[in-house]
Amino acid sequence: MSKQVRVRFAPSPTGPFHIGGARSALFNYLVAAHNDGTFVVRVEDTDQKRSTRESEENIKEALHWLGINWDEGIDVGGDHGPYRQMERLDLYRQYTEKLLAEGKAYYCFCTPEELEAEKDAQMAKGETPVYGGMCSHLSEEQIKQYLAEGRPHVIRIRTPKHKTYEVDDIVRGKVPFDSDKIGDFVIVKSDGVPVYNYCVVLDDALMEITHVIRAEEHLSNTPRQLVLYEALGFEPPKFAHVSLILGADKKKMSKRHGATSVQQYRDMGYLPEALFNFLALLGWTPDSDKEIFSKEELCSMFTLDRVAKNPAVFDIEKLNWINFQYMKELDGPSLVTLCLPHLQKAGYVSENPDEKTLAWVETMVKALREHIQYGAQVTDAAKVFFTDEYEPENEETAAVLKEETAPAVLTAFLKELEALDEVTADTVQPLFKKVQKGVGVKGKFVYMPIRVALTGVMHGPDLNVIIALMGREKVVQRLRRSGLIAE
Repeated sequence: MSKQVRVRFAPSPTGPFHIGGARSALFNYLVAAHNDGTFVVRVEDTDQKRSTRESEENIKEALHWLGINWDEGIDVGGDHGPYRQMERLDLYRQYTEKLLAEGKAYYCFCTPEELEAEKDAQMAKGETPVYGGMCSHLSEEQIKQYLAEGRPHVIRIRTPKHKTYEVDDIVRGKVPFDSDKIGDFVIVKSDGVPVYNYCVVLDDALMEITHVIRAEEHLSNTPRQLVLYEALGFEPPKFAHVSLILGADKKKMSKRHGATSVQQYRDMGYLPEALFNFLALLGWTPDSDKEIFSKEELCSMFTLDRVAKNPAVFDIEKLNWINFQYMKELDGPSLVTLCLPHLQKAGYVSENPDEKTLAWVETMVKALREHIQYGAQVTDAAKVFFTDEYEPENEETAAVLKEETAPAVLTAFLKELEALDEVTADTVQPLFKKVQKGVGVKGKFVYMPIRVALTGVMHGPDLNVIIALMGREKVVQRLRRSGLIAE
């Protein structure tokens, strides 16, 4: 790459920040980082009906949370601003006037009814609907007259006839387009606001963007953009169109697949480092079997030649596994920070817990760390400590308490527990051996009945830790509740 690499992410602030947008931002960020280039973030807000500052703030917050910070653009500034399209209208207008003066663009006064009739006629013949150029040869006098009359109008670009435009896409290879299927398209709407394709070309050219890395769905916009680059006299950037993200059913990612926005994953207690790692692997393949990468490793390794043409499948199980790996590395206080909001939302912990409660919570979440893959799962895993609404989870589990030796084990353990001066994980641990000797059973025939009676499940954190967390009173209550204690 000879020129200094300059890439951009240009979201439209029209709703929640989608996972697909986050991946596009990430790929651009990684390309910039890998090549010591510049990552620009600007906002495409010409859709004034749907664009909101709230959405923009949501996008910025999500990017910062993920660790995707930009070198130039909104809030940061730079030499190519402003970085919101609605603040660049005067600049677009200058180039529009230039195109009109050079005869490369023209006023179109066709009514919606005329355009619809033309489209219907073309489709009836089996032709691709394109504008036929009805207004392309209006005289200056006619144009002046129509403008003076206040006739509604748009501005169209003159697209060369019988020409092939070819995109040499870094990901998809050479993709040809026939100009006759493009037609003279609108670049400025009747309200005076330029269309997306026009704005984006001017922005990319004037901001000296060298590589446009974006979703595959934008490939169809590229031929129009090449027409505009040619008319404006700018060199097009290199394009890389990244494949779609599919759900597990191999259909385009949507709400039916579960969470689709970055905020939703943040709210569920996923770690930003894990989501960063996961998104990097959505459509990009490293040169090893390794799957856990630091931000620095990804920046040094990421290249577009390893981005796949085929759609990427959003595998929630893989995300959960990756997040689990990162959660295992958290220290106690960080784990509490991640899990506490979910415990509070469930009503298990007060909004302002004291130090004793926080210490207990830390012990609990550390005990549960091997059994939760993201923050929100802690509410189910911890439910047994806060509510007595539990039963054996299935028939196999219930059968544990029907073992011949279960009553003797539970009775012996209760007796030993009640004799303890203090119930801690360390003081509880020796009790299991005492029960083994006293009852004459070993292994699971000791541990399982106690665990099931206390939790309703056969697996979980160390039993002595569970008992210490529950406390003597709750444990005694639950053992007696089993109905197996011999009085």
